[in-house]
Amino acid sequence: MIYEQNSFNQDFIDDPELHQKIIDALPIPIFYRDLKGIYKACNVAQEKLLGLPKSQIIGKTVFDIQPFEIAEIYAKRDQELLDSPGDQSYEAKFRDATGLLRDVVFNKAVIRDNKGEVIGIVGSVFDITERKKAERKLEKAREATVIASAMMHKIRAGLIIVDSDFKVIDSNEAFAKLFGPEIEELYETIPGLHGADLKELVPDVIYKMFTATMISGENAIDRDMKIQNKLLHISVITIYKHRVVGALLRDMSAPSLVREEIISRAQRVNRHNLETVQKIAFLLGDNASMTEELLYSIIESYKYGEDE
Repeated sequence: MIYEQNSFNQDFIDDPELHQKIIDALPIPIFYRDLKGIYKACNVAQEKLLGLPKSQIIGKTVFDIQPFEIAEIYAKRDQELLDSPGDQSYEAKFRDATGLLRDVVFNKAVIRDNKGEVIGIVGSVFDITERKKAERKLEKAREATVIASAMMHKIRAGLIIVDSDFKVIDSNEAFAKLFGPEIEELYETIPGLHGADLKELVPDVIYKMFTATMISGENAIDRDMKIQNKLLHISVITIYKHRVVGALLRDMSAPSLVREEIISRAQRVNRHNLETVQKIAFLLGDNASMTEELLYSIIESYKYGEDE
């Protein structure tokens, strides 16, 4: 057995082809360049990454196989490593076999001969393109969350969003004010009521609207109901089916909101009636614009009455 081990060790030392087979078996692209930056060795994974056979890599420099602006960065970092021998790791761009730029991490180190003299650089390439994409998506999601939350807190109507466990993801101060001093105080302690149990915040009848929407996946459920001497209009909507549900709650008892709602509903009726009138007018050869002006004049008169 000792003889066999010694024989294998000697074969390993004397057989360059075996060395190549070992690095070719590695799934990570690996290369070796001399002091002039010329490729002296690489593995199959490096060939696949570049989209070039070994015969078109060995003997070339990075300037021969990468765009100049990218190759210039590689050459500069190589020189830094040679000036301060050791290990080096950095992120960079890399043009792959398809011509696309990919995000990669280079891990490099100097190679020394038996006398300890630096004779070149060995390196590996780790593709982090998908990771970088995920990071960018996450950052955009965070930005969107911040923007959405800021917008929520500027809306006068009560807003709340809950997850499938009916825990609060976010809510605004207007929501807290709808349900009394205790909820307002809780909101001050826990901004946005993050993580609070919805069942502890709203009456059972409203909670059932949330559960019904979460289970059914319906786009929206609307109700008008009397809660704590307030007439609330509640719209519960599906944000992510069976996963996230939100609600808009408006106090219809507030005079300004009553007027606003009347105008809004009048405008919706106006649009619906106008479409009908336009169809009739088309058939009769009349002009529907007079009807439109008349309906809008009613709304404007109501608005004018508010200011008196």
